[in-house]
Amino acid sequence: MPVYPGQPFQGWYDPAAYGFDPADALVTPPGAGLNGWFSRCWGAVRRGWSLLLPIVVLTQVLPAAALSVLGLIFDPSARWEAELAADSAALPANFGVDLAKWMGVLVAGSLIFGLVQCVGWAAGTWVIARQAAGAQVSLGGAFGYGMRRAFGLWGWTLLLTLIVLLGFCLCFLPGVYAGFALAMAGPVYLFERRDPFGRSHRMLRDRLGLLLGRVALTAGVVIAVGFVAGVVEGVLLMPFGTAPLESVDTAVGAVLVIVGAALVGLPAYLAQLVGLLVTYAEQRAHEGPVKSGQLAAELG
Repeated sequence: MPVYPGQPFQGWYDPAAYGFDPADALVTPPGAGLNGWFSRCWGAVRRGWSLLLPIVVLTQVLPAAALSVLGLIFDPSARWEAELAADSAALPANFGVDLAKWMGVLVAGSLIFGLVQCVGWAAGTWVIARQAAGAQVSLGGAFGYGMRRAFGLWGWTLLLTLIVLLGFCLCFLPGVYAGFALAMAGPVYLFERRDPFGRSHRMLRDRLGLLLGRVALTAGVVIAVGFVAGVVEGVLLMPFGTAPLESVDTAVGAVLVIVGAALVGLPAYLAQLVGLLVTYAEQRAHEGPVKSGQLAAELG
């Protein structure tokens, strides 16, 4: 009985007979299952770690640490606690202004650092796809590609974030659904550059179980590592008190803790980049035969 891409496979079949390369370094052929997906994720990390690590550190870890330091600089909670201790019946002076300033700094910082992070997502995608195709890669070439694609990816990422946040405000579950439905939007934009949201949503509808499982595994790693990094930062910052930036010694210590905690979160960024990219390549394989070389060429 003939088997076509997108259909369930029953029994043994030969991927090569349908135009797939079972040894492709990036594309998991239909029927290879979770083991095939895992092996390609690990293969991407093993081949590209020497380039992916500096890309992730420079565009993900350091911006995250810088945003945490900014939040600490403008955090008015220490002064609020002192004023509330003196008079617990009244709000601290300039409470609304201080809160708006603090939130404004965090939002503005997130927007700026988000653009830097998009440089990293695009650069990492370029490295992984080209290495899988056997093409030459370099750190300069990766960052050059990342900067060319960053603004477009940033715009779609901002819109995606707003949609997911709005969904979370609407009883939480719509936000979860939006997160899964739009998980492929970034890779779709980089490889296809058209209709990222529509294509991503169709991929979820067409192969709900497969995409849901792969994205859930990736999200689980990201959440678990992020939680550990957050706990590490929170616990290690406690000895520095509520105003660690008031003296040089405590300020240096607090900044080192924040940078260290951000480094603890590095595997989360790497897992997100690799997991979503390998999942996208697998989804493309279910739509028709595709190879790493074709995907690398589509990046432009």
